[in-house]
Amino acid sequence: MAFDAFALVLAMLALGYLFQRLRVLPGDAPQVLNLVVLYVCLPAAVLRYAPRLTLEPALIGVVAVPWLLLAATVLLVGLCARWFGFRRDEHAVLLLTVALGNTSYLGYPLVSALIGEHALPYAVVYDQFGAFMILSTFGLWVLARYSGSMPHGNRAPGAREVAVRILRFPPFWALIVGFTAMPAEPPHWIEAGLQRLSDALLPLAMLTIGLSVRLALPRDELKPLAVGLLLKLALMPALAWLLVPLLGLRGAMAQAAVLESAMPSMVTAAALAIAQGLAPRLAAAMVGYGVLLSMATLPLWAMLLGR
Repeated sequence: MAFDAFALVLAMLALGYLFQRLRVLPGDAPQVLNLVVLYVCLPAAVLRYAPRLTLEPALIGVVAVPWLLLAATVLLVGLCARWFGFRRDEHAVLLLTVALGNTSYLGYPLVSALIGEHALPYAVVYDQFGAFMILSTFGLWVLARYSGSMPHGNRAPGAREVAVRILRFPPFWALIVGFTAMPAEPPHWIEAGLQRLSDALLPLAMLTIGLSVRLALPRDELKPLAVGLLLKLALMPALAWLLVPLLGLRGAMAQAAVLESAMPSMVTAAALAIAQGLAPRLAAAMVGYGVLLSMATLPLWAMLLGR
């Protein structure tokens, strides 16, 4: 494990949270930094390593992991909601925040830091064809089913709309270019430029999350919070760890899939739940406390995978 990189993760998270509390930066700083990460750093990082990957059937296994975990989430959250008597809105929030992890802004830099940058393209495949498509389909269905409305219009997006959203995602295009046109050994000046840009991914992404994270302890919702965190940070990656050998995944491919499954809840999923009035304190707590706890659980999963 790259302990120096992980120390940088913790430092930038803490710095971002401190800046948030002191209001040092403008209110739109997280959005601006998000765009820099999305349009500059992530594509550069993908372009560095995607050309070295071989398109192989095993990549289907990487895509299958988040969808199989989604099925497990629906089953387990449904059982827990029945056993513990969770409210309808709590059930909805757990469906969203357990099924959907922060597999891009947090996942990409932490996969790089804990496994190595060579595993980053596998994380992009997991995120784009797993988490992103689950959010665009299952996530919006949950919002419609439990809140009675959609964040955009009154229907879930069709296949064409989902495809358009994927095509508008810059790292996806970087992945395509990396697989098709980018040489495995580009000219030195291109390689050096991509390295400098991709090196900024980890500190900027962690600073952005630190600026955005909210900590609110919903005392009357401690039980669903505890269940959600246990499922998201422990049980889902444990299931992924059991699944990867069955799907024929090995090495960095398997490690990236399991570590992505161990990421804390997706900020966007929680934000959509909050916007629809679905247990807003629980949704915010799943993200905030999930990020904090994952700083302990993710290195443990990385060490386990390294063995």
